[in-house]
Amino acid sequence: MAKLTRSDLYSLEKYSEIRNEFRKKIIAHKEHRRVLLGEHLLLLFEDRLIMQYQVQEMLKAEKIFDAAGIEEELDAYNPLIPDGRNWKATMMIQYEDLEQRKTMLSQLIGIEDKVYMQVDGFDKVFAIADEDISRDNAEKTSAVHFLRLSLTSTWSLPQNRATLLMLASNMINTVTAQRLPTMYAHRWQTISTDPDHVKKARTWRAFF
Repeated sequence: MAKLTRSDLYSLEKYSEIRNEFRKKIIAHKEHRRVLLGEHLLLLFEDRLIMQYQVQEMLKAEKIFDAAGIEEELDAYNPLIPDGRNWKATMMIQYEDLEQRKTMLSQLIGIEDKVYMQVDGFDKVFAIADEDISRDNAEKTSAVHFLRLSLTSTWSLPQNRATLLMLASNMINTVTAQRLPTMYAHRWQTISTDPDHVKKARTWRAFF
């Protein structure tokens, strides 16, 4: 996917006019790029359109209209756009209860390094997390992490069946498997930068 430039963005005035409709478009778009692993871990696979929305919202909120300020926002968000050789995802650890969230974040240190994808017959590809800054410390991890999953050119799915495995061990509970709805085959095809990687997939599993 091409990186965003200033010419791709709406002016503040134009964005204010179309914001409601644009936001509805983004919400619908994100629904096909969300993968829930277990009950508390959500992966949102990013793309150029989502990043444009993030930039537009920042420009509006901060009332940024000068070239230098716009370029600064583009520099911050462009690295989250897949480049054709990878998927990029925001990983969110979700617990509604505040006290439970605090407890779990203290016990989930390093979870971002436990996420991987695997196609039948090929090695696991672990996510590279938080390449800009570390988002955990000795006491707790962050509720949000940014992941890059590199696609390998050697993947070749079998004719009749392929399995993509994604794992995120919470390092507390016994790892268990659950079968995802078949609609995720379509969702993964939408996410892939190369639909040939997944178009023949039939079985999808998530581990948590």
